[in-house]
Amino acid sequence: MKIVLAPMEGLADPIMRDILTQVGGIDYCVTEFVRVSVRLLPPHIFRKTCPELDHGGKTRAGVPVHVQLLGSDPEMMARNAARAARLGAPAIDLNFGCPSKGVNANRGGAILLETPNEIHEIVRMVRQAVPDHIPVSAKMRLGFNDKELYLDNAAAIADAGADHMTVHARTKKEGYRPPAHWEYIARIREYVKIPVIANGEVWNFEDYTRCREVSGCEDVMIGRGLIAQPDLARIIKGQRDGSPLGLIEWPAILAYLQELIAQSEHRMQPRYVHGRVKQWLQHLKRRYPEATPLFDRVKVINDIDRLKQLLTGEQARFAEMAAVNR
Repeated sequence: MKIVLAPMEGLADPIMRDILTQVGGIDYCVTEFVRVSVRLLPPHIFRKTCPELDHGGKTRAGVPVHVQLLGSDPEMMARNAARAARLGAPAIDLNFGCPSKGVNANRGGAILLETPNEIHEIVRMVRQAVPDHIPVSAKMRLGFNDKELYLDNAAAIADAGADHMTVHARTKKEGYRPPAHWEYIARIREYVKIPVIANGEVWNFEDYTRCREVSGCEDVMIGRGLIAQPDLARIIKGQRDGSPLGLIEWPAILAYLQELIAQSEHRMQPRYVHGRVKQWLQHLKRRYPEATPLFDRVKVINDIDRLKQLLTGEQARFAEMAAVNR
């Protein structure tokens, strides 16, 4: 049973992968997509998206990071996949699910679900270009505007030689709106002979249990659920194994927010750091009530030093409360 951190553009970047895999329970991560168009990309492009390539293709916690490619030119996808493998990618994933209008307009992501033959050719050529010991996988949605071709697309991926596939249980048109249609994943599992990973609307252990029952998948890919509750993977595994783990409390989340700031300062311009903190707090509101008042205070602060002081003060306040309660 595996839990995978989903490739979320602008959210599950190297910093978030590092923090969430420190928390534990995640078996591997998939990067944000590397956009492939008409050329062989230089190594620094791959390292920018996946700096873990310089560390054995793993996060600091030792969790493998698969490199995801997005594009529609089979030859260019194959050449770039081969380069990523040479640079140390432990596995290659192919994106047939991105719903972005801009990406789809340039024949990338979910738009390819309209043409299963193209998907088959991309997977086939990538599989041929990548050494046999390096897995090749693909992530797909149930379709573009409708679900008419979902089995054709799944078969195209499997028949072309993919080692496994992940299915986001919604169409592009459905976006991220609930519900996720896990029953379609069950039909795909019956139709193909490669492992299938379920994806979509897993926010807690109960969701995982229902997803497993409906889809038949033991393995699950989780995106926003892990951002909102960083210990969700640990909780699912602990509950499933009969050894439930304690929840990560708010003071620990404050420490991770400080780490987010520290790492962001090294990877991006200062004006973007504040946005990253707000972005994560917005997601944390779903699980932690303390995130709402903190977000309200953070959103009016643009100075990084003041932001750090605020978080340090919050930690001190909760430490005092804990001491009094003891």
